[in-house]
Amino acid sequence: MTATVRPSEPMNVIEPHEWRHGTVVAGVKWKNPVGTASGTFQLDACGDYYDVTQMGAICTKGVSPVPWEGNPGPRIAESPAGMVNSVGLQNPGVDHYLADELPKLKELGALVITNVAGHSDEDYAEVTAKLADSDADMLEINVSCPNVSHGGMSVGTDPATLSRLIGRLRKMTDKPMIVKLSPNVTDIVTIAHAAVDAGADALSLINTLVGMRIDIDTGKPIMANRTGGVSGPAVLPIGLGFVWRVRQAIPDIPIIGIGGIDSGEKALEYLYAGANAVEVGAAALTDPTAPMRVARELDDLLDSRPDLAAKLAQGKSW
Repeated sequence: MTATVRPSEPMNVIEPHEWRHGTVVAGVKWKNPVGTASGTFQLDACGDYYDVTQMGAICTKGVSPVPWEGNPGPRIAESPAGMVNSVGLQNPGVDHYLADELPKLKELGALVITNVAGHSDEDYAEVTAKLADSDADMLEINVSCPNVSHGGMSVGTDPATLSRLIGRLRKMTDKPMIVKLSPNVTDIVTIAHAAVDAGADALSLINTLVGMRIDIDTGKPIMANRTGGVSGPAVLPIGLGFVWRVRQAIPDIPIIGIGGIDSGEKALEYLYAGANAVEVGAAALTDPTAPMRVARELDDLLDSRPDLAAKLAQGKSW
């Protein structure tokens, strides 16, 4: 993947747009059905390319109770039609987020989804408690993190442990709570039911898939952490399949589709699979304008699909 070079002066490549087709996710109105995916948005960088308040929602990078340094390098490897990353949720912590990034986004007028990360149930609870009365519009609970409370396995891979965690967090906040599901499970429907039954207001799926690359000169993994998360165009059909399966099983839960979206047409596929909205992630790492461009393209496509547009505007899915 080619590295993005930032301009020396701020530049808004994509001008503001009069949106015609919005959506509703867990009772929250989005001006369009496209948001940024957690881990791929940073205000100081993305603001050079488009007005971030024009997005349906801004989902910020996962925040933890204390600053996390992330994994050692190398942390990224190229892959056919995608990439593998093992950044390790590097972030400056929830206190810095509340004092810096969130106020800046809200002052601009963005609709903000704060992604919550943790390595234990106590981590999740501490972050959620601090965000409970914040200006964040929605919370997205990232249950794909390695969880020391459960032997290092992601809490999102076991329905019982997931149910306990979401039930605990649900009591701590009235904010709409999205649970971001991992595809690295045997039965996504069972996991989805556990999250919804415990109090999730919406689901986002999918997070990255486990993968790796090997350096054939050394015979060793390219990344220091050995494995990482696969994202990009290659995961599109997988993400669509997961969204469709969950929609068939749980007809009324709001779903945010994620995975391989780099055009309005691909976003539209997710909406027809049953999503109420989508988030653009990996595409923004090579084309910083991708989230806004996808939103504009999708707005045009929905002009000729009034039935779908009407359902989205009512908080319904196809």
